[in-house]
Amino acid sequence: MPQDRRAFSREFKQQMVDLVENGKSKKEIIREYHVGSSSLDRWIAQAHRSDSFIEKENRTTEQQKLIDYKKRVQQLEMEVDILKQTALIMGQK
Repeated sequence: MPQDRRAFSREFKQQMVDLVENGKSKKEIIREYHVGSSSLDRWIAQAHRSDSFIEKENRTTEQQKLIDYKKRVQQLEMEVDILKQTALIMGQK
């Protein structure tokens, strides 16, 4: 059975980052607080990059551009589908 996704508060994430910065080993933190190693690494990187744990605020310009382009492509694909359906309907009349 899959585990439920746990949510951690900003304060908890900051405490974990502070523990690492104060010399506690990542292994100890992972074992003691039952957090994933990738989560801890991500929190540390986010704290150093933007001092924020919100994913949206930690995106690079390239990542944001890619997301915007994907949204634009999806929008254009929907418009093409609508035009195709309209052309089929108009061709039947």
